[in-house]
Amino acid sequence: MKKIYILLTAIILAVSCDSFFDINLKDQATLEDTMSRSATVRQYLAHLYSYIPRDENTRAYEGGTVLRSDESLNAKSQYETYWYKVRRGEYGSDNTTAESSANIWKRYYVAINECTTFLDNVDNDKEDSAELIEQMKGEARFLRAYYYFVLLRQYGPVIIWGDQAASQNVIAEELDRNTVEENFNFIISELDKAIDVLAYEINDPGLGLSLAANKGRVTKGAAMALKTRVLLYAASPLYNGQNGKGLYSGLTNHRGEQLFPAYDATKWHDVAVAAKELIDLNRYSLTKVASAGNSRLQNAAASYQTVWFQGWATNREIIWGWWYRSWGDESLGNGCDIAYSVPAGGKIALAGYSLNSPSLKLVDAYPMWETGRYPILGYEKTAGMLDLSRPIVDEASGYKADGWTNNYQQEVDVDPSWARPFKAHNSTVGRDARYYANFVPNGFWWPSSTTNSGGPVRFTCYNSGDATAPYSDTDACNRVGYVWRRLYKAENPLRNLASDYQSVTYVYPAFRLAEVYLTYAEALNEQTDRNADEAITYIDMVRERSGLCGIREAYPEINFNAADASTTINGVSRTGREWLRWIILQEKMCEFAFEGQRHYDMTRWMMAEEEYNTENWTLHVKAPNYEDSYTRVSTDYIGGRAVFQSRDYLFPFGSYQIAEMTNFTQNPGW
Repeated sequence: MKKIYILLTAIILAVSCDSFFDINLKDQATLEDTMSRSATVRQYLAHLYSYIPRDENTRAYEGGTVLRSDESLNAKSQYETYWYKVRRGEYGSDNTTAESSANIWKRYYVAINECTTFLDNVDNDKEDSAELIEQMKGEARFLRAYYYFVLLRQYGPVIIWGDQAASQNVIAEELDRNTVEENFNFIISELDKAIDVLAYEINDPGLGLSLAANKGRVTKGAAMALKTRVLLYAASPLYNGQNGKGLYSGLTNHRGEQLFPAYDATKWHDVAVAAKELIDLNRYSLTKVASAGNSRLQNAAASYQTVWFQGWATNREIIWGWWYRSWGDESLGNGCDIAYSVPAGGKIALAGYSLNSPSLKLVDAYPMWETGRYPILGYEKTAGMLDLSRPIVDEASGYKADGWTNNYQQEVDVDPSWARPFKAHNSTVGRDARYYANFVPNGFWWPSSTTNSGGPVRFTCYNSGDATAPYSDTDACNRVGYVWRRLYKAENPLRNLASDYQSVTYVYPAFRLAEVYLTYAEALNEQTDRNADEAITYIDMVRERSGLCGIREAYPEINFNAADASTTINGVSRTGREWLRWIILQEKMCEFAFEGQRHYDMTRWMMAEEEYNTENWTLHVKAPNYEDSYTRVSTDYIGGRAVFQSRDYLFPFGSYQIAEMTNFTQNPGW
C-alpha cells in the first residue's frame, strides 16, 4: 500500500518559540548546505509529511469530529478526550489552548512555514534530477495547501501568508483573517501548481524512485482529489451564502473586508469539472471481489471491506492515504482502534474497551438489500429534538422497526457450521452489505470461530451475566447495542497483544474514488444547469459495489429530473433536487462511516443544528434479557447529550491567540 513516506526521525530544525508561527531561524548558509544534499532534502520533505491531520483517530485530534457528529455515540470514558466536551457544548476559547483540546492553530502554521522554507531552498539541491526536484516542490505545495485547508475547515477563513514565509517582524495588532475567497483561491491556485508538476505514479521512471520505499508520497491524483474536496466546500452553503441564513453576512475583519461571500451558483460547476477531470484519468477504480461460491451479499460485503483490507499494490480505489497511526494505548500498536471498538468483558476479546460505537442514527441509515431504499426518512420530534425511538419508516422499503425473525442465518464473515441460526430483531434483517461489514448488532455472532472464550460466541448486550458483553454502571461496556467492526478482519481472534493487535496494519483512505463519484453527483445536482441523469449514474456506481439496485429502480415514484416538483413519501415531501441531495448525503453517511466525512457534510450544509441535537438514544442495554434490550431508550447512556448551536459551525480561536492578536476577528458566538 502507499506506505506513508514519513521518516519520523525528522530533520533537526532550529526553531524559534517566541513568535506567532514558530518561524524557522536556521541561518541561510547552513540551510543552503543542508538543502544541497539529496539525503537531507528528502529527510526534510519527509518531515513535512509528519503534520498530516490525524483524521484516523476517531476519539481525539482532528479525527475527533467523528465523535462530534451524529454517526457515533462513544461510551463515556474515565479518559475522556476533548471532543467529548465539544460534543456536549462544554468548550470555548478559554479552554481551547492546546492540540489535545483541538487547538491546531500553532501546529499547522509551523507546518505551513516549514513547507515554504522547503520551497524557497530546494533548488539548492545539487544531487537530484530536475524532474525529482519539481516533484518535491509539488509535494510541498500540496502539503502547504492541505494544511491551510485543515485550518479552514475548522476555523473558517484564516491568515494566508501566500507564497512566502511568515514575517519575523510581524506586528500582532495588525494581524487579522483573510476573506473566504482569498483562502480558497490561494489553496486552489497552489493545488493547480502542484497538479502541473506532480507525477501520476511515484515510481515514474523520470523520478528515479522505487515504489517500495516511497509509498504514500503525493501524486497528481492526490492533488486533484484534494482540489475536488476543497472546491466542494467552497461551493457549499457554509462558505457560499449560508442558505440565506445570514449567520456570517455581517462579519468583517478589522480592515473592513467582508469575510464571507454572497451565494455564487457557478461554484458548483467548478466542483463538477474538477471531479470529472479526476474520474476521466481512468487510473482509479472501486474495489470489487467476486469469489466463486459466495452469495451476492457476501461478495458485496467483501468488496466494500477491501477498501481497508487490500494492499496498496492492487488497491486502486484509494487515491491517497497514510498508515493508520496509533495515538492511544501504545501496547496495542495500530490495532488500538480495534480495541476501542470491540466488546469489553473478556469473553469475546482481550483488551476490549467498547468505547467507539455507532449511533442508532448511523445504524438506521443503511439501505435495504432487496429494495435498495433507505428505510428511515427522518424522525418525529420530542421536545423540539429528533426522537430516534419514533422513526419515520419508508413503508415501501421493507424495513420493520419492531418484531423478530426466528431462525435467522447470518451470512457475512461467518460459517454456518458454527454460526447457527438465531432469533434476530427485524431491524437487523435484510440490510445492505455494508451494514454487516460495519456492525455486529446485539444478538449476532462475533465474526470469528475463535474468541477469548475459546469457540465462537454471539455478541449480546444487556444487564445480565448471561450476556457476552453485560452492562455495567462503572466498568467499560457497550452502551449502544452495536459494535463498530469496520477495522476488524474476520477470524482475527484478538487473544494476543503481539499477534492479534500489534500486527494490525491498515492504510487510512484519506481520498478514495467513491468520494469523487458522490462529489461529482452532488455538484451535478446543485449546479444551475442541473444533470440528474448523470448524477444518478455515479451514485449507482457506488451502490452497485454494495450490491444495491439503482436509484430509479429503488424510487420509481420520484421525478428526479424535475428539480422543483415535490414527491411525498410517508408524509415526507421533497422536490426532485431535495430528494437527490438527501440520497447523496445518506449514501455518504453509509459509505464513509467513521471516515471523517459526516461532520463536515453536516456543517458545510448547515444541517448540524437540526441533526445533532437529540437525546442519547440507545438500545435498552440495562434490560434484563435479550428480547427487552431491543427497546429504544434515552435513559441508559451515561454522559451528557449532544449540543449544537449556530456558533458551533466554526471553532473558536483560542483566547491566548486573541490576547496576542488584539484586532483579530473571533468567530460569532465566541
